[in-house]
Amino acid sequence: MRKKPIVALIYDFDGTLSPGNMQEFGFIQAVGSTPDEFWRMSDAIAIGHDASNVLAYMKLMYDEAHAKGIRLRKSELRAFGAHIQLFDGVREWFRMVNEYGARKGVRIEHYINSSGLKEIIEGSPIAGEFKHIFAGTFIYNSEGEAEWPGIAVDYTAKTQFLFKISKGIFSSRDTKRVNSSIADDEKRIPFSHMIYFGDGETDVPCMKIVGMFGGHSVAVYNPDSQKKKAAALKLKRQGRVEFATPARYTQDSRTFELVCAIIDKIKADCELARMSRMVV
Repeated sequence: MRKKPIVALIYDFDGTLSPGNMQEFGFIQAVGSTPDEFWRMSDAIAIGHDASNVLAYMKLMYDEAHAKGIRLRKSELRAFGAHIQLFDGVREWFRMVNEYGARKGVRIEHYINSSGLKEIIEGSPIAGEFKHIFAGTFIYNSEGEAEWPGIAVDYTAKTQFLFKISKGIFSSRDTKRVNSSIADDEKRIPFSHMIYFGDGETDVPCMKIVGMFGGHSVAVYNPDSQKKKAAALKLKRQGRVEFATPARYTQDSRTFELVCAIIDKIKADCELARMSRMVV
């Protein structure tokens, strides 16, 4: 019996599956700030110290939580995730794509590749849909409270997770197997079987890598924002992304139509490759 090919759908989170940054759905309000105030303070830390924007927001979360007497534990962060808003159709999206893939004879796997926090995503209503969540995390002390960044994921760090997905590696700290040489036909998921979803400049390195190796990249944009739409269409014009589409995930959406077409192509390519190996 032939093994079913695996198609990996890999998503950024903020601006891709959700219309805002995940910290904006509870945490920022809990520390008494507005989103604008919080991100201005975060940017000031990064600029003032010529530091990583990701490490800057993690430090600010830590400092603000301690100042307001909020215990920054996994359980609290997951509780904030429960309030994350999602784009139209996201909750049903995974079932629809999985069912379509099954009808076409392919396995579908979903992954997160985010500069946000894994713990918040784990508390979201869709956390159980993902094979693995690659995202930032804190290190927690013996009392379960955050005390130091454990993983900080910026736009270049995101690219390493593509290679881990390809090779079936789900450890964020692994640096040995991910750099080992594996023949393309031995990789668990070839790059040509990947569909990457992102919403902006920080996703471009991943989009470019997936496209370079035969995969497909999709820039999604908030349909209520002309600015977001213009940014996505600019990426398309520049050839930095293959497709641009509104961040609607319903069955009648262009996003679903597009993904179904890509799944059809991947399945057809697999069948052609199989036939080319046959000895008649």
